[in-house]
Amino acid sequence: MTQDQIIQLLKCMADKSRIQIVKNLLQEPMYVELLAQRLELTPPTVSFHLKKLMDAGLVQSSKEQYYVVYSLQKDLLNNTLLELITMDSSEQEIQVEREEKYREKIVKSFFHLGKLTQIPVQTEKRRIVLLELAKAFESGKVYTEKEVNLLIADYHDDFCTIRKYMVSEGILERNNGAYTLHL
Repeated sequence: MTQDQIIQLLKCMADKSRIQIVKNLLQEPMYVELLAQRLELTPPTVSFHLKKLMDAGLVQSSKEQYYVVYSLQKDLLNNTLLELITMDSSEQEIQVEREEKYREKIVKSFFHLGKLTQIPVQTEKRRIVLLELAKAFESGKVYTEKEVNLLIADYHDDFCTIRKYMVSEGILERNNGAYTLHL
């Protein structure tokens, strides 16, 4: 289901009469007049609500002799709300792409010719910058404080502050004066 279909379904179910129709159709498929009688609604009102439920994909109809019989698409009802919300993977891909563009924008703003121009004040931006600096470190390798300072100094003169931020953000782990990348 697309995000628009999920929204349509949730909006559709936000009506007391439609919920009552769904409850009755859970028991068995029915025609408009029987639903109207059970719910004490007029047949045109029931037809209106059934049309909304059909548009949302929750109800289907079939012709049996002189009547149109309505039944539930039970497979759609078996989805939990969490499953419905996470169903549209294209939306997740778009979100990941947006986050990557934002990250690239921040890196471009704070780095010039491979050097860090300033340390961001905002925590989120600073974390992005620190993660970019972490690319200079090898995973699993143990560094001395001097080695960490030299690596950071290639990007910015205030290596002490940056090292402190990298440790406090959990990017570098410090243990008895030795540092390891912790990603």
